Amino acid sequence: MSASCVIGLQWGDEAKGKIVDLLTAKFDVVVRFLGGANAGHTVVLGDETYKLHHIPSGILRPEVTNVVTGGVVINPPVMIQEMDSLIERGVKVTDNLLLSDRAHVIFPWHLAEDAAVETATAADRESIGTTLRGIGPCYKDKVGRTNAFRLADLYRDNFKDRVTQVCNFKKNAFQSVYGAGGDLNPQAIYEDYAVYAERLKPHVCDTNVYLLDTVEGDKRLLFEGAQGSLLDVDHGTYPYVTSSNSSGVGVSAGSGVPGRWISKVIGIAKSYTTRVGGGPFPTELENETGEHIRIKGNEFGTTTGRPRRCGWFDAVAVRYTARLSGVSCLSMMMVDVLSELEEIQVCVAYDLNGERIEHFPSHVDDLRQVKPIYETLPGWQTDVTGAREWDDLPPKAQGYLKRISELVGAPIAMVSVGPDREQTITVDESLI
Repeated sequence: MSASCVIGLQWGDEAKGKIVDLLTAKFDVVVRFLGGANAGHTVVLGDETYKLHHIPSGILRPEVTNVVTGGVVINPPVMIQEMDSLIERGVKVTDNLLLSDRAHVIFPWHLAEDAAVETATAADRESIGTTLRGIGPCYKDKVGRTNAFRLADLYRDNFKDRVTQVCNFKKNAFQSVYGAGGDLNPQAIYEDYAVYAERLKPHVCDTNVYLLDTVEGDKRLLFEGAQGSLLDVDHGTYPYVTSSNSSGVGVSAGSGVPGRWISKVIGIAKSYTTRVGGGPFPTELENETGEHIRIKGNEFGTTTGRPRRCGWFDAVAVRYTARLSGVSCLSMMMVDVLSELEEIQVCVAYDLNGERIEHFPSHVDDLRQVKPIYETLPGWQTDVTGAREWDDLPPKAQGYLKRISELVGAPIAMVSVGPDREQTITVDESLI
């Protein structure tokens, strides 16, 4: 049985959660393969709004199994809080949620390090845009190995001793380097995490075995990306990126499922562009139009509440990430947000030091220097939130979407015209 995946093609916040929720009706298993509680996937079901951070968006369908793999870093109290919040609202969270015993665990010292680094360097550099949830420091410990904990380690006889050892090491290191963060209490941390471990224990298993059995069997599997491809630690706008592989190339590394099983890659992109935190943003609109998009699109972070930077659609960037992730089709989101504009611009190339380029620069300094080359398209100035079929869209809206498809080099499978499940147009069912 083959698998599909949903990948964000911009700097995150592309409304991936909505599409995963819609697609899960066709799948048996939904898999989260990277990141941590820095992800914020919003799903609107009628009058109910669910904001998911750790748990895959498939949790809202009780018949679907949701898997958090070893590529994810888990913050146990945040995970438990999210589970409890869903249970209180009548959502099933039992044997339909599996947590990898290989997933790395965020501890209070990771949060302390995140805050200390941000404070110590805030005046010296442009903000990378960390959510201060300890995710980067946890990934750093994962690669460093010595001070890392995987979820399975919480159930070992030496867990308490290791917590004491690592906690004392971190306290001394923080005091030496930052002059702060030395108030960590190893006994209290151990006691708290022993409770968390017991609560999570029924969900913990070897998800590698489960997923390999799944793809070799008759079940249908959907991978849910987090963040966006331009935030990929290896292939994004480094160093203004996340700490994991958030493009399509990260699916196999994060999940343990070989790429040969993935038959469809659905790229998710807004009909404009947003970004949180620092870093170059060629099409950014620091004017009334940018503010209009921000307000109409409710562009404030699901996880942090921070206002997002807004700008025109960047076809150069999305063409790059679509190729990088092996995208087979596009889902274009938030089309309704542009409905009141008389003209809409699309970046079709860059000017770099007087030279026209159509590729996405690999170095952040070059990207900072580029000037967008725009193509201007007419706006449709018609409310599209009630559209349910392709032919319901105004011809100018259709023209805008067709032009994006041409520039990116991928067909459009879905179009979103509002936050609700029902406000989605399936353009070509065979692509998804």
